[in-house]
Formats: sequence, structure tokens, C-alpha cells
Amino acid sequence: MITWKDIIHFTVDGNPTPTKRIEKTAEEWKEILTSNQYRITRLAGTEMAHTGAYCNSHEPGIYSCICCKNELFDANIKFESGTGWPSFTQPITTNAIKYIKDESHGMIRVEVQCNQCDSHLGHIFPDGPKPSGLRYCINSESLIKK
Repeated sequence: MITWKDIIHFTVDGNPTPTKRIEKTAEEWKEILTSNQYRITRLAGTEMAHTGAYCNSHEPGIYSCICCKNELFDANIKFESGTGWPSFTQPITTNAIKYIKDESHGMIRVEVQCNQCDSHLGHIFPDGPKPSGLRYCINSESLIKK
């Protein structure tokens, strides 16, 4: 189980090695993503709270990266955080997610990206439920559910 201490370690000492890497040009990404998906995943945007397709979804399934289809989260570890974005406690595998120190907007946070294609997913916070205490706060536009 990944803990907040692990997250800090990844941001300082480097991320887990991804299973594979997917790299495309901006034009190639624009060809396969909607304009909103591109804004969020490739330009580190965000969707408005309580507007995402998966915000209130609790059906079984696997959430994957909209850009490269890398499996990221199992619906079994999704929880209702009240924040307005889909929230998860753990990724499917340790190397599914990349962690980046984010000092934008006058605060220090940890951005989460797909570790295969560098797609911006959202942020992680240490205020989730036990046992991990983690809250992966993810944009619905960054995900596709299988």
C-alpha cells in the first residue's frame, strides 16, 4: 500500500519506472482528444467541481487514462470525498502514477500524472480515508471507465 511518505519520496527521489512509455506530439494528442480532454490532460487544466461524468459514479469497473488507456484505478477503491471530483485511495499498481511537486497557485501540492504518457490527472492529498489516508483527486476528463 502506498503511503504519504512514499508519495513524498517519489517527488524527491524519482518516480517508479512505468511498464511502458507513450509519447506523441501535441498535434497527435489533439487528433485523439476532445478540446476539453486536451486542455486538462496535456495542459494541466481542471474541470469544475461536481461536473465530471465520474463524480457520482460508483459502478464496478477499471478507470484508465483517457490518453493511453493505462489502467489507473479500480472502482472498488473509489470513495465519496465531497470535493466534487472522483476520489480514490490507491492506484491499481505502484508504477501506474507519476508524482510531481506542484507549486502553482500559491500553494504546494502534489500533481498526479499517468506514468506512461504524462497525462495530467489531478492531485493527491493526505486527507483520505484509512488505511492509506490518501485522496487521489482526479478529473473525470482524464479518465475512461471499462
